[in-house]
Amino acid sequence: MMLVAPVVAQAQCGGSFTSFKAGLASEAATRGIAPTTARSFLSGVRQDPAVIRADRAQGVFQRPFIDFSRRLISQNRIDAGRAKARQYTSVFDRIERDYGLDRHVLLAFWAFETDYGAFQGDFNTANALVTLAHDCRRPDLFRPQVFAAMTLFAQGDFDPQQTTGAWAGEIGMVQMLPVDILKNRVDGDGDGVVRLKSSAPDALMSGGKMLQHLGWRAQEPWLQEVRVPTQMDWSLSGLATRKSIAEWQALGVRARTGQLSNLPASLILPQGHKGPAFLAYPNFNTYFEWNQSFTYVLTAAYFATRLAGAPVYDAGNPDPGLDGEQMKRLQTKLQQRGYDVGKIDGILGSGTRAAVQAEQKRLGLPADAWPTRALLDRL
Repeated sequence: MMLVAPVVAQAQCGGSFTSFKAGLASEAATRGIAPTTARSFLSGVRQDPAVIRADRAQGVFQRPFIDFSRRLISQNRIDAGRAKARQYTSVFDRIERDYGLDRHVLLAFWAFETDYGAFQGDFNTANALVTLAHDCRRPDLFRPQVFAAMTLFAQGDFDPQQTTGAWAGEIGMVQMLPVDILKNRVDGDGDGVVRLKSSAPDALMSGGKMLQHLGWRAQEPWLQEVRVPTQMDWSLSGLATRKSIAEWQALGVRARTGQLSNLPASLILPQGHKGPAFLAYPNFNTYFEWNQSFTYVLTAAYFATRLAGAPVYDAGNPDPGLDGEQMKRLQTKLQQRGYDVGKIDGILGSGTRAAVQAEQKRLGLPADAWPTRALLDRL
């Protein structure tokens, strides 16, 4: 969800933290940021080991969809979301009119990111951004955020000593990064100031504008639960394949409730062909501009449908999956066979899913991208 700006020849990550900050100050000048602004911003910035620990400790994403979604979605969150929808009806009306974004989509993000504003994080944001830019895991994502934060500081909208948020540098009720704040901030309550941490109208309007900027298509659905036949070519499932509704219906796919939308869609089987099944419409891909975790994205999209009135999904009876260590062994085996599964982290991400599906097809197993002990043993 971040736009990565080009950088000049500076040390991009690692090395002495003091020297790294000096490099940031030099690069800031080439971006039109006053040297005094950069020096003032960076003067009190400290490396934060807790940020690195948080970045490395994302084991929650190893949980399969059913466990993960049940962990995040409760009746209390649903009730609170519907109460917030009533409380801010006029704000959501404006968001739907101006940005074409269904209110339930934004409500779901608001719930998951900060529990409707209750828990916004207490990490010093300047420390977090510079620490992550210095770290060599994802410097290209976080370095531009430092300069955006400097720009906000120059405008009087960021305090490097006092501004706090999530460990990854997001700020406010819907957790926006500085680049996104600069591009999408909206004064939703009309008081002349954008306060993403304390004004729900400001945060929601800004979040709605950001999702529109990320590619949300107005007045279109994003996800719908479906029923699938007991037998079909499961290799057609996954986000890499998109078919018309007529084609899915010809294969036996049916809406669990309501009618299917007349849009191209992908069949998602998060825990294989015996578990829950969904059709993902074009808007579903926009979720990945907000978060890269498949499990988080699917859960957020599904929660939005629940807030809109959809029933609890049919969990089915999926085959048992792999635990974290077994998943790492599987990823290692797949990597040895030439597949790009990314980091060996025990998380069933898109690269691992694609590799699993390819090997299932090769071995004559149901190619539904759900890794099981049977696949691990065959490999």
